[in-house]
Amino acid sequence: MERLAWRLRSTFGKMTRGAHHMMQRYLKWLAGRERSFIHLIRIAIFIVMAWIGGLKFVPYEAESIVPLIANSPVMEFFYAKPAPEYKMYMNKEGELVPENRAWHQENRTYIFANVLGTVIIAIGILVLLGLFSPTLGFIGALLAAAMSCVTLSFLITTPEAWVSHFPYLSGGGRLVVKDVIMLSGALVCLSSSAQELLKEHRYEGARFGAGTAAAGVPASNTAPLPAARTAATPEQ
Repeated sequence: MERLAWRLRSTFGKMTRGAHHMMQRYLKWLAGRERSFIHLIRIAIFIVMAWIGGLKFVPYEAESIVPLIANSPVMEFFYAKPAPEYKMYMNKEGELVPENRAWHQENRTYIFANVLGTVIIAIGILVLLGLFSPTLGFIGALLAAAMSCVTLSFLITTPEAWVSHFPYLSGGGRLVVKDVIMLSGALVCLSSSAQELLKEHRYEGARFGAGTAAAGVPASNTAPLPAARTAATPEQ
């Protein structure tokens, strides 16, 4: 019995060590995939923005954002009609009421949505181009983060975002609060692009220094020291 117990303990120990070794290999593989996962975030942001931006050209989607825009103190001027007049002209998704559509046309609902959709798609493309250009990726991620902050502000300004009060979000409010994830992803991409830009800057600086040395120009002669110029001023 003792020998059997020893064998069981030995077998269990080997299995445990094998599982631990496999887990270590898996963790190391995941740790080395950070860059790939950041690229995946860029692609995901592009898909969401291109899809949502494209839907802004469809009337039902253009109409659905009217409460958000009309109640926003920084965006309400885009519409011709003041809030809460829109409440009498809201269509259900997919519904066509000619009178309501006419009101939205007068309100500039569709014109604004088309412009907004174009901007959203453009930002998504800039974020995606971060796969190839850190400068474009930086600009795109910065704009995506700013756009997410504006979207999240609708939780404060839009009455329809709540069923009654905090924390009871309505369907529209639940869609808006998800931009916390979009904001986080944009900030991750922004940080990644900033790191790549810094690497390029260091590389260019090192290459410039190497070129100066190859030309026989001492590094001390490439630029006068500010302290030296300051010290020489009183003597002159």
